[in-house]
Amino acid sequence: MFQDLGIPPSLLTRIAEAGFIEPTPVQAAAIPIARSGRDLIACAQTGTGKTAAFVLPILERLLADQDLGPALVLAPTRELAQQISETVIKLAPLRSMKVALILGGASMSVQIRALSGGPDFIIATPGRLIDHLERGTVRLGRVSTLVLDEADRMLDMGFAPQIERILRGLPAERHTMLFSATMPSPKDAAWRDILAVGLRDPARVSVDPPRVAAKAEQQLYIVDHFDKTPVLLDLVAEEKGSLLVFTRTKHRADRLAKQLFDASISVDRIHGDRTQASRKRALERFKRGEIQVLVATDIAARGIDVPGVAHVVNYDLPMDPEDYVHRVGRTARASLAGRATSLVLREERGSLRAIERLVGGALPAPIWKCRQHESSGRPDAPPRPAKDHRGYGAKPWTKKVRPAGAASHDRRERFA
Repeated sequence: MFQDLGIPPSLLTRIAEAGFIEPTPVQAAAIPIARSGRDLIACAQTGTGKTAAFVLPILERLLADQDLGPALVLAPTRELAQQISETVIKLAPLRSMKVALILGGASMSVQIRALSGGPDFIIATPGRLIDHLERGTVRLGRVSTLVLDEADRMLDMGFAPQIERILRGLPAERHTMLFSATMPSPKDAAWRDILAVGLRDPARVSVDPPRVAAKAEQQLYIVDHFDKTPVLLDLVAEEKGSLLVFTRTKHRADRLAKQLFDASISVDRIHGDRTQASRKRALERFKRGEIQVLVATDIAARGIDVPGVAHVVNYDLPMDPEDYVHRVGRTARASLAGRATSLVLREERGSLRAIERLVGGALPAPIWKCRQHESSGRPDAPPRPAKDHRGYGAKPWTKKVRPAGAASHDRRERFA
């Protein structure tokens, strides 16, 4: 129980009101260390309660010392930063906690006012915080606690230089906590630099290796490029609940969302090129059930708490095997069941093996899904249907007819 962790009664009341009953393993392991003031490295997969594991000890310290400097929380994405802010507000006692949410794509003037008002929490994405440092609109000399949330993701996204610059502006005497879904390799130079500069003799907590949510029913479909969207349309038609569909690129997310919209499916999309207001509006519509399908790039794979996602679809397999775990972790959360379907190209079998090595077990046997072939499980490949020059339609190849003597610019003719 949370009271066994030494959390004060004022916070216990808020914890109960928020619906938290028992601490998760990472909370049970990390909160006592965080309360002691020792630096901490905690590794646990997405959806295990890491946010509350650092928010609760920070709230306790801020409530006990009114003159304590603010806590700085760095997150890789706007959505995760927004979620952390909501968790702070949810768990803070009646004394209002001032939160400055520093995100790209949002109003600088609003953020400047929040920073000048003496916030208790500064929750930021690294790029926008650097913008404020360069403008002189934020000073980090009084920061009492630093949290690097989803540190592995921040390194993957190339934020190491920004993090190192932010670390140089922080006071030497501070409490530092690093939370990560996976532990980067010790051979990673950026990781070593952050550990050397950022943490002092940290305690280490590791809870469960990366694994797919036990209640997520997984299925793999081997498809060709031009069959992905028809298969997805079948999945949407069969599903009564909500679907979160992941694509590899922003362009493909836009195109797929338009295809679904043209098929009279309620859909929206989120990716890095959309404004913060648009991304927030799309997530809120999805949470309220106003749209059935949300198409997203991997910015939504971590840190987005959307309750009741019935079905996660990997329209594209992720580049990083770890992102498979985080994507599938968006469904079958808490006590709910869920499904996860991956549309796999023939040439991506190596990626499947990498995912199997990561999760420590075999994935379900793949099933052929093709408009010209419905397999009963036999391993041989189906015949390849005709495709257009992009590889996305059923339009067959056609050979251009040109006037006699005209020069050919058609690679298909020249290499025939």
